[in-house]
Amino acid sequence: MSIRNPKQQEPAVDQAGVRRVVAVARRQFLAHGFRSVSMDDLAAELGMSKKTLYVSFPSKAALIEAVLKDKFSEVEADFGQLEREQAADVETALHQFLSCLQRHTAEIQPAFVRDIGRETPELFQLVEQKRRELIRRYFGGLFEDGKKAGMIRSDIPTHLIIEILLGGVQAIMNPLKLMELGLTVEKGYSSVIRLILEGALQRR
Repeated sequence: MSIRNPKQQEPAVDQAGVRRVVAVARRQFLAHGFRSVSMDDLAAELGMSKKTLYVSFPSKAALIEAVLKDKFSEVEADFGQLEREQAADVETALHQFLSCLQRHTAEIQPAFVRDIGRETPELFQLVEQKRRELIRRYFGGLFEDGKKAGMIRSDIPTHLIIEILLGGVQAIMNPLKLMELGLTVEKGYSSVIRLILEGALQRR
């Protein structure tokens, strides 16, 4: 009978296992916040020891960061697919992008927004950086196509429309302001983007 050395390292989790950990954490964190979901809770749901969980993610903050990166990676993949399959009608394309954005933001519940604002403001900076990149990359192209189609106003430069959109998103889509206004992430994003789009649309 072999006696395990107490200092022996826990077995590493393979890539499929890591993806499973992130998927479970994402579902729990985004729905319930991460203050109320402990690493013990996650380990129990995953059917692994907490020590094994910590081999893959040395801290809860590291796991939260992995969840955020996974979320943004999925958003970008969906936006990229829409861009590749973009409808010939710019108005339809805009609706498709907005529907995609609403679907993704619906996953993020107020408890997560509250926790990221109070507990990990440095990770919220990652959120701001990623969303700036996505808005500039995908909505900039849509607005340019909209101008060519006569749907978006030509008297306002595209880069200025994007900066106004980014300014509105930054002002409203932060944890303190969302809580103050009683907005969900889904409602906040859809309101800001639709309001900016209505101002940018060419009057017919």
